[in-house]
Amino acid sequence: MSSLPSDDPWQWQPPQPCRWQQPVSLIRLDGPGVLRFLHGQTSQDLERAVAGQCLATCCITPTARLRGLAEVLVDATGAWLVITAGDGGSIHQAFDRVLFPADQVALGGPVAAVMHSVLGAAGILAAAGMGAIPQGRWTALGPEPGQGWLLPDPNRILLTADQPAPAWLEALPVLSRLDQQRWRLQQGLPQEPTEINEDLNPFELGLAERVSLSKGCYVGQETLAKLATYDGVKQQLRRWTWSPDQDPEPAAAPETPAPGIPLIDAAGQRAGWISSSLELPASAGRPRRLIGLALVRRQALGEATLLADSLPLSISAPAGFRAPPVGAGGGASGRGS
Repeated sequence: MSSLPSDDPWQWQPPQPCRWQQPVSLIRLDGPGVLRFLHGQTSQDLERAVAGQCLATCCITPTARLRGLAEVLVDATGAWLVITAGDGGSIHQAFDRVLFPADQVALGGPVAAVMHSVLGAAGILAAAGMGAIPQGRWTALGPEPGQGWLLPDPNRILLTADQPAPAWLEALPVLSRLDQQRWRLQQGLPQEPTEINEDLNPFELGLAERVSLSKGCYVGQETLAKLATYDGVKQQLRRWTWSPDQDPEPAAAPETPAPGIPLIDAAGQRAGWISSSLELPASAGRPRRLIGLALVRRQALGEATLLADSLPLSISAPAGFRAPPVGAGGGASGRGS
């Protein structure tokens, strides 16, 4: 049973042990130029990566807008690109358009896969021989390539869509769709198309840990360096919540603040817009509650409450949000390839 130890919805924890199951896309890249190519086409420093590393990155456009989130699993002959959020087919097409024979990269097509994020099951993992692995590393689940991977931070099991889950994993209950969405919102994990799209950049979404500002030229480098150097991030991802107890006249309010609804501050100035919303049903004597994510303008980031169609929304930073760097761009002016 899910626990809610206080009236703060962001203190919620999913029932454990359990697993969060999400569809992802796998793209295989082979050849001596793989790391150099991915280094130039994504936000992470990859050219110096070594076999066995697991590195989180962003797939971005030449203007540093976000195409998707990915994990790079480096091995001896190339790498697997795991698209954890975003359209794997579109990212594959974008890569294919800029690949040339001189790059020495063989690009495979996108393959459907499933990521199982295991929560509260350390003992089960250990009993299955899936002990903890070093941070930033991955390990194979079988002797043959493509038989599955164990990824850390937290423990995640990656399997192709046609690959049966091992019995110990199958025995773990899967979070309901509502609980999976709730966990995503609580952590502040962006999704396509409302947060991952070609209007937003990684810094706005709290993804600074996926961006290297010290590596060589890459797609979107000039834009990201300017944003960091001149403190130019105009909006940031925030989470919001509302319950009828916060509103003296809830009957006059809309049923659900839907994505796209603007936010205003107490002075009536535009303060951002809602990007995701979810209704939590009433339970255990508590009224229904609405939660979600929003992009909040810079001048309103200090506000604890913003309005959406007269609803007073309580605003806070997501658990996984990493603030944009300030003054870290180094004044770089090189262009990505």
